[in-house]
Amino acid sequence: MPWFVICTKFKSEFKVAETLENNGFEVYCPSIISTRQWSDRKKRVKTPLFNSFVFINIAENSREKVFEFINNSRYLFWLRKPAVVRDSEIEVLKEWMSNDQVDEARVSAISAGDKIIIANGNFKEQEAVVKEIGKQRMKLILPLLGFTINVKIKEIL
Repeated sequence: MPWFVICTKFKSEFKVAETLENNGFEVYCPSIISTRQWSDRKKRVKTPLFNSFVFINIAENSREKVFEFINNSRYLFWLRKPAVVRDSEIEVLKEWMSNDQVDEARVSAISAGDKIIIANGNFKEQEAVVKEIGKQRMKLILPLLGFTINVKIKEIL
């Protein structure tokens, strides 16, 4: 059976995972322990690695059964089809998360203003600042060269 991605309301990932697990579904919600700073104290808090995402291992024809147990959630779609995560990817994620050396981690998307290093293409290993992001192209500012370039997203990853 494939793994699908359920999009949940913010900060309800653990509740959705627990509800589905208690109803017999195989779910995975990777979490990390992070240190949060308040004005008077520091506290270690368990947070989901992927905000608003829970992975569920379920047959394609049984996907709708999930909504009998949870509300205000939906499946993540990619190219008009439910996003599928391979078993091998979930296993790698589980193995990485079980590693004792993993203390804090963050998953975030690239956004305007981020500094990146270009991995491929003519400007390989150049530092750049993201100016705009489109579906297939991205505008980057190259501070060392003093100009802006328009590159395909696959060239920088």
